[in-house]
Amino acid sequence: MSATVPSEARVVIIGGGVAGCSLLYHLTRMGWNDVVLVEKDELTSGSTWHAAGLCTQFIPSYNLMKLLQYSLDLHGSLEAETGRTVDFHRCGSVRLAESQDRLDDFHYRKSIADLLGVPFEIVSPERALELFPLLDLDGVVGAAYLPTDGHVDPSDVTQALAKGARARGAKILVHTTVTAIERSSSGWVVTTSKGEIRAEIVVNAAGQWARQIGRMVGVELPIVPLEHQFLVTEQVEELSSLELELPVLRDASASFYVREEGGGLLVGPFERNPKPWALEGIPEDFHSSLLPPDLDRLESVLAAAARRVPAFANVGIKSIINGPDGYTPDGKCLMGPVPGLQDFHVLAGFSIFGIVFGGGAGKYAAEWIVHGQPSDNMWELDARRFGDYASSVEYVAERACEVYEREYAIHYPEEELPAGRPLKTSPLHDRLLATGAVFGARFAWERPLWFCHEGPARDEYSFHRGNWHAAVGKECSAVRSSVGVLDQTSFAKYEVAGPGAEGFLDRLCANALPRSVGRMSLTQMCTPKGGIECDVTVTRLADEHFYVVSAAATECHDFEWLARHLPQDDSVELANVTDRDGVLTLAGPRSRDVLQAITDTDCSRSAFPFFRCRELRAGTAPVRVLRVSYVGELGYELHHASEHQTYLYDLLMEAGRQYGIIDFGYRALDSMRLEKAYRLWGSDMSADYTPLEAGMGRFVNFDKGDFIGRDALLRQRERGLERGLACIVVDADDADPHGYEPILAGRERIGYVASGGYGHTVEKTIVLAYLPVRYLEPGTDLVVEILGERRAARVVQQPLYDPDNQRLLS
Repeated sequence: MSATVPSEARVVIIGGGVAGCSLLYHLTRMGWNDVVLVEKDELTSGSTWHAAGLCTQFIPSYNLMKLLQYSLDLHGSLEAETGRTVDFHRCGSVRLAESQDRLDDFHYRKSIADLLGVPFEIVSPERALELFPLLDLDGVVGAAYLPTDGHVDPSDVTQALAKGARARGAKILVHTTVTAIERSSSGWVVTTSKGEIRAEIVVNAAGQWARQIGRMVGVELPIVPLEHQFLVTEQVEELSSLELELPVLRDASASFYVREEGGGLLVGPFERNPKPWALEGIPEDFHSSLLPPDLDRLESVLAAAARRVPAFANVGIKSIINGPDGYTPDGKCLMGPVPGLQDFHVLAGFSIFGIVFGGGAGKYAAEWIVHGQPSDNMWELDARRFGDYASSVEYVAERACEVYEREYAIHYPEEELPAGRPLKTSPLHDRLLATGAVFGARFAWERPLWFCHEGPARDEYSFHRGNWHAAVGKECSAVRSSVGVLDQTSFAKYEVAGPGAEGFLDRLCANALPRSVGRMSLTQMCTPKGGIECDVTVTRLADEHFYVVSAAATECHDFEWLARHLPQDDSVELANVTDRDGVLTLAGPRSRDVLQAITDTDCSRSAFPFFRCRELRAGTAPVRVLRVSYVGELGYELHHASEHQTYLYDLLMEAGRQYGIIDFGYRALDSMRLEKAYRLWGSDMSADYTPLEAGMGRFVNFDKGDFIGRDALLRQRERGLERGLACIVVDADDADPHGYEPILAGRERIGYVASGGYGHTVEKTIVLAYLPVRYLEPGTDLVVEILGERRAARVVQQPLYDPDNQRLLS
């Protein structure tokens, strides 16, 4: 360890746990050697040292499973590289199922594992007993067996990462407290108890202390500590006769894990009513420390563990570990640039999974710093997935406790969880709730998913079609045949103004900006590598004034991308007006009739053509109307001051009564957009794919001059595409694909589902997926694997609905 504080460094990492050491290690592997890690105490003295060290690849995400796969492979190679023992036990894992829904969940995750080459077997109860002979099989109907899972010593793997980083020139400062972080004209000044370090980039990898470090630079990171307990037993006689180490066992229904530890068992429960800790701030001296045991809270889970593993019931307890760990609102870590801060990154909030995530997260975080973006889409971990709404400690604690309790719950497609809700609502929320709206949340906004007119208004989840399927079909039919209204207030909305506004946006946007007032453009904003960073509409309101609209989930992400590229001469003003303006979407062949009935402005096709904006009065309310549609019908977005929303809604419903106007929800919107093969950022578009690959080349204007990503897109156009986004129809029965399901040509896996669902108008299951170009021809026969069953599929000409856009442009 270095004792001397350098005056300068390219990167300063704050925090010496597994995350910070992994990031340091991977930065040096990428050739960045002028890097420093600062740790207040000793390495691993935060939450790393007391972790159980479990390593699994069982996760319902392609990119995150790939991250975990990398972590485990890294654990297996570190000892040979560094000479430092990591004590990695690749003993496998067994996860029990007591229901068909749980088996469906296993099949879904196995399909992702098969794509990545992660060994994953779904086995019988008898085979589970062979693998874990201490089991009682009561109620077990099957199990998931991952033979390359296991566990590792947390301190050993962290020290090995640190050793590898030091060998390539990194400096590690222990017993060095960060007391202040300030922005200078040329970078950051990190003040420590042993001196100042000037840095280009600072990374907050302080684990459960990350919120406190964030406050030094004026941000409230959504991380709170929760207690987690596990216990280690005395020697278990039954283990002495086994030739091989037991795999890690997880009983999902009873919510606990078990593994071998020193001849005994290590048992860790995820109990009901978890306990947050130190919400006002972690004590300064809480290093290499534990909290008092509280076994009373674990009583019911431990009793279930004793029933499932009878040997546990007959053995004494040797030690109890109660160690806090930092949780985020969704249980996934924060990675990447912190919004509003130049060259300030975060890598923290791993819940209790920092050990297994640490290796891969360090790799992708290092790529983000070195290359400007990770090599795989890390949107699920991106710090910009949260906004200011998540700065409340109470909100984060409520959400985090829900995540903790549900660690071993079945995670269904389209699932919406209740904790911390409702938080942000439009003025129509209560009205829609009274009419049977079932809500979901995006970026904390409550949004109607569907409307229930028979039976209880709630979701009933399954890996097969949900209880909303028929109702959503009726909503689609009504919109396609007449007219419907959808509350889309959650749209992210920004205003860009000033003498430099046009040049600023032109540099960011791949498409040409609208040339005259009242015109709109659909455009992607690209990374330097040509990937799709943002997908927005841009409307020119005046010569130097633009209105930019994007998706609710990307509000912080897209605003940060815009803000990051603002010119330094104050020629551009950027404002986030999302909370100011409401949005009602009016869609369907009768939508023009309804709109015309509430305004004196001419709304005819010739006076108000597609992709135009009009400022008009609806009754007495001023409204900005954009003629655009995400359902593929004649349609309009009515942007308005929030205080006018209920008035405007009443006008629309009264004017539309003669046409049978209905409320519709986001699930109907998604069904109809799939029928039109409209892309969705985060599923069908991301920084992993270019507009050319996404089939959006018509929205790239190479003639308009330079824009970010232009050179990369030109090179791709010249050499030709290797993959493209296909539209596929699947014979899916009653289980539609939602994402990551494998796509096969013969026996070869050639891709996976980007997004999918049922098209109620065309009465077909639809998939959008990136495939090698040789499989893009309509009529190509393929197979899509859904819940372990191979379903016939065919590439089709896109879109399936109204291919000539006659209805859209009517």
